[in-house]
Amino acid sequence: MTFETLGLSPAILRALADHGYTTPTPVQAEAIPLALAGRDLLGSAQTGTGKTAAFALPLLQRLFANQDPNARNRKVIRALILTPTRELAVQVNDSIRGYAKHLRLQVSPMYGGSSMRTQFDELRRGIDILVATPGRLMDHMQRRSVDLSNVEILVLDEADRMLDMGFLPAIKTILAALPKQRQTLLFSATFEDQIKALANQFMYNPAEVQCAARNSVASTVTHRVHPVDGDRKRDLLLHILSQDSRRQTLVFSRTKHGADRLADQIEAAGFSAAAIHGNKTQGARMKALRDFKTGRTTVLVGTDVAARGLDIDALPCVINFDLPMVAEDYIHRIGRTGRAGSEGLALSLVAPAEAGLLRQIQRLLKQDLEMVNVEGFAPSRPFRMGNDGPSTGRPAGRQPPRSHDRRPHAAAPRHAHAGPKGGHGASRDGGRGGRTQNSRPGSNFHG
Repeated sequence: MTFETLGLSPAILRALADHGYTTPTPVQAEAIPLALAGRDLLGSAQTGTGKTAAFALPLLQRLFANQDPNARNRKVIRALILTPTRELAVQVNDSIRGYAKHLRLQVSPMYGGSSMRTQFDELRRGIDILVATPGRLMDHMQRRSVDLSNVEILVLDEADRMLDMGFLPAIKTILAALPKQRQTLLFSATFEDQIKALANQFMYNPAEVQCAARNSVASTVTHRVHPVDGDRKRDLLLHILSQDSRRQTLVFSRTKHGADRLADQIEAAGFSAAAIHGNKTQGARMKALRDFKTGRTTVLVGTDVAARGLDIDALPCVINFDLPMVAEDYIHRIGRTGRAGSEGLALSLVAPAEAGLLRQIQRLLKQDLEMVNVEGFAPSRPFRMGNDGPSTGRPAGRQPPRSHDRRPHAAAPRHAHAGPKGGHGASRDGGRGGRTQNSRPGSNFHG
C-alpha cells in the first residue's frame, strides 16, 4: 500500500513526496480511509507509529476537497485540534503546515506562554485549522475572540493525557461551543476506560483503530534495571554517561528541583546537559528541546514533562534516574526510544526503597525486567522482588554482579518521524510537555 492508493489529493501527495514519504504505517493505513469516509474515529497506537499523520492527512484532504472557491475571504475556523501541551501544539502545527504546503489552508497554533495580541491578529486574519491547548482556547472563548461555530472536524490528540491533566471540564465547555454536526477524531496512546466513556458522550458510532495492545511497549526496547543505593545514583549515572559521552540520553527525574540539580551536576562533570520541566519559561524549554534535537546538548534531564512530548529519531537511551510514581508513566517515558523499528535502551536506577514501584511496573508490563549490578555500584543492601517489597538476601537477578559493559546495539536505519506524542502539563494551558521533529526521508512515514 502507498499513500496514492489511499485516495489523497495530488497536492498532499506532492508534499509527502517532498519528504520522501511513500508508505503509510499500519495506523495510517487503517485510520485514513475511515476518516476520509467521514466516520468518527477512536485511534490508538504505540508511540512513534504515526498518529499525527493518521488524523492530519484525512483532515487536510476533506477540508481541501470541500473548500468553497467563492468563500476565500471567509474567516472561519473549519478544524480544531486540541492538544494537552504547548510543545505538542507547536509540533502538530509544524507537521500539518508541512503536509499542507501546497494547499491554500491557514494553520495556526494557540497556547499559553505566547502573545495574546499575536493570536488576536491571526484570528482576525483568518484561520482554517486551529491547533490549541484547552486552557488558552478557553481564555479566548471567555474574551469572545474566537468563533467555533463553523468547525467541521474536531481532533482530540493525546486525549488520555488531557484527562490526566484535569482538562475534562474545559473539553466539555469547548465541545458545547461546537456544531453538533461534525466529524470527531480522538487519538490516544491507549484506550483507557475513561477515554471510551468520554467518546460515548460526544462521538457518533466511532470506528476503532488499535494497532498495539493496551499498555504495550516497543519490542525493540531493551529494559535493564541497575540496583544501587539512593545516595549513589548520581555517581552511577555519571559512570553510565561516561561509557559514551556522545550518545543522546534522556534522563527522567521525579521533581523539577531534582532535574535542575541533576543537570547542573552532569554539566559540572563535563557533559553537555540541560533541564526541561514546567517551571522553565517557554523560551527556555524550546531552546532545550532544540539543542537536544540538534545534538548541541547530549543529555536532557526532565520530569515527566518530556514523556510524551519529545520526538528524536533513533534516540538510543532513556534513563530513569527516579522511577515514576505511576507505573503507566514508565511506558510513556521509554516510548521515546526504540521508535519505528530502531533499537533502544531503557535503564532504570533503582534503590531498594523503590522496589515496590518496580514491582508495579513489572506487573503492568507482565514481564520481569533484567536486573544487572554494575561493578562498584551494587547496593549495600541487595534486594529481590517479592510480594512484600524489598528484602535483604541474595543479589537481584539470576546472575552475579558484573560491570556495566553492555551498550545498545547500533540503531536500525532511521525512519521519518513527524507525529507528536504529547507530554505532561502543569498549567491549565497545557504548559508542560514538548516534542521536536527530526525527520529524514525514508520508505515508511511515521508522522
